[in-house]
Amino acid sequence: MQLGDLIACWGQPRGALSPLEPSLPLGPICTDSRSLAAGQLFIPLVGERFDGHAFLQQAAGLGAQAALVQRDRAHLAPSTLLHWLVDDTLEAYQQLALLHRRQLPQPVIAVTGSAGKTTTRELIRAALAPLGEVMASRGNENNDVGVPLTLLKAHREQAAVVVEMGMRGLGEIDRLSRTAEPDVAVITNIGTAHIGRLGSRGAIAQAKCEITTGLKPDSLVVIPAGDPLLDQALARVWSGRICRVALADDEGAAAADFCAELHLDTGRLKLGSDLYNLPLEGRHNARNLLLALAVARELKVPSEALQSLSVSVPGGRNRRLQQGGLTILDETYNASPEAVLAALDLLAAQPGRRFAVLGTMLELGDQSVALHRAVAERAATHRLDGLVVVSSGAEAEAMAKAAAALPRLAVVQAPEEAAQPLGEWLSPGDVLLLKASRGVALERLLPLLPELLPVG
Repeated sequence: MQLGDLIACWGQPRGALSPLEPSLPLGPICTDSRSLAAGQLFIPLVGERFDGHAFLQQAAGLGAQAALVQRDRAHLAPSTLLHWLVDDTLEAYQQLALLHRRQLPQPVIAVTGSAGKTTTRELIRAALAPLGEVMASRGNENNDVGVPLTLLKAHREQAAVVVEMGMRGLGEIDRLSRTAEPDVAVITNIGTAHIGRLGSRGAIAQAKCEITTGLKPDSLVVIPAGDPLLDQALARVWSGRICRVALADDEGAAAADFCAELHLDTGRLKLGSDLYNLPLEGRHNARNLLLALAVARELKVPSEALQSLSVSVPGGRNRRLQQGGLTILDETYNASPEAVLAALDLLAAQPGRRFAVLGTMLELGDQSVALHRAVAERAATHRLDGLVVVSSGAEAEAMAKAAAALPRLAVVQAPEEAAQPLGEWLSPGDVLLLKASRGVALERLLPLLPELLPVG
């Protein structure tokens, strides 16, 4: 972008000694004063506990190219700093991201869903890699700040941009979709994550379908087949193309446009006459792969380039560790009820003795106790060899009661406390699943595990 783009949006800036040359290139955009460098455009954001406008003087001293400043904080901008006045710096930041996105020739793919967003994002990145370099969201860049950041880092030479979109309430994905204007939108599933905030799966479906807001009429939406709630919510807001995917033995397979046979014994997915290796374990990840393959087909990636994808996902997701003869399924990053059930199904398919440490799932509202009970019931159905519950209150009580038939059961309140029962139970050759919401910080248990097994 050029300074002329800012002039077109907000007129001539303050602090300019003479009219600016519109063709001058816009410097890199920075929203964090701690990493601000000379020549960058500083956008001070305002949060509940911070206000970037407090660092405008520092930005001038560091040689910032210019800044955007909220009108109600204009008095904080030094006269020596070139700056534009805007109503809201976050909205202006998103507007700049949209302007940049409209200058990109490559397709933008947006991903949302109750579970599996990040994994599906990485599968799509891998599936599109044969086309060239792919820009994708990193870490938690899936919100009002992160999505614009990903878009602004993209450049014309890249083959595609993949943005993850998260939400905690209605209207959030709507804003993100308007900012990204995606060519393809993917909804991984409609579950119960954040149901405490939204109240029902219907409201969650409505929120996820906001991803269609920024789509063009000829865009594509990719969804799992067989969820009437999702189909109904999508039909209310989208009349364009839809690709539904399913595994052949899924309940909704008959309605699928993209249907594949899953062969977990060989780790392959058969789609028509083509065979695809599963880069990640589990039936749920086979469905996520199908979503990625549908995107790849839309963007005309050759089928032969997709048959052995290599995928690396961020820590605490789909990670298999080996420690002293113990196999650890590290799912400590986050948890929703659907994701916990899928992880337990994966654990049940492992050879040897199988144990789990399951922590609290947050933001489930008045359904929290019932949903915690359901995951403990799944653990009991799979006849695990042991379960440690890291929780308290009614949720812990419900899980303990539902899993009472298991041969080994313990309830603790902190991740580190799980080490004591595990130390009595585990032996080399065992498989251990760790899964809980981010707020539980179950990863604190990981460094304690090597000390639990006998040496030699």
